[in-house]
Amino acid sequence: MPYVNIKITREGATAEQKAQLISGVTQLLVDVLNKNPNTTVVVIDEVETDNWGIGGESITVRRQAGK
Repeated sequence: MPYVNIKITREGATAEQKAQLISGVTQLLVDVLNKNPNTTVVVIDEVETDNWGIGGESITVRRQAGK
């Protein structure tokens, strides 16, 4: 039973986009590893930009600075 956890910043991914991620990742595991799609679990976690940091700065600060 494959388990895939996708973490993205909470910046407006639509329900349709998330559905495409779930479908696409599931299909990738079927195609590459011959996994059963009925037992493949995909979880999408959306993280507030204040809680995600790169290079010592939050994504919120980086977005405000145009980085």
